Amino acid sequence: MVDRVAATITIGGTLPSSLLEAFVGLVEDEALAPEWDGDPFIIADLPADGPLMLMASEVAWGEFRELESFCVEHHLPFARWHQSNCGSWGAERAVFMGEGGVRLYAATDDDTVVIDRETVVRLGSADAIVEYLDIADAVPPRFQVVPGRAAS
Repeated sequence: MVDRVAATITIGGTLPSSLLEAFVGLVEDEALAPEWDGDPFIIADLPADGPLMLMASEVAWGEFRELESFCVEHHLPFARWHQSNCGSWGAERAVFMGEGGVRLYAATDDDTVVIDRETVVRLGSADAIVEYLDIADAVPPRFQVVPGRAAS
């Protein structure tokens, strides 16, 4: 049996309309909702002005693997958090800025990023630590669907 925990994902960026059906299908496959224990996501839940925030209480391994891969492939910034699983793993936040890789951060079950001694020493200065935390706390930009096809 797969370990399941509560998780959220906030997605921003620009999605070509040609990819909307695939995107919505991935959201539906994850049984995500715009509020805790709310009705499942429907296309009318797309935000008018802001990022798309989705959540679920029973997420396998606390990750939205296919949805996150889709976001990375199509340069859609996201921030995902999942709670800890007693004895298996700690709470975590994953941040993708639209380019580069997904950055992982240790977090609390209240979605507060924490930093350990090793990371503090590696970063080496208060300015670097603040920058690290600023990226960890990043909120994706507005999510919008625009006419057109995905770049190949």
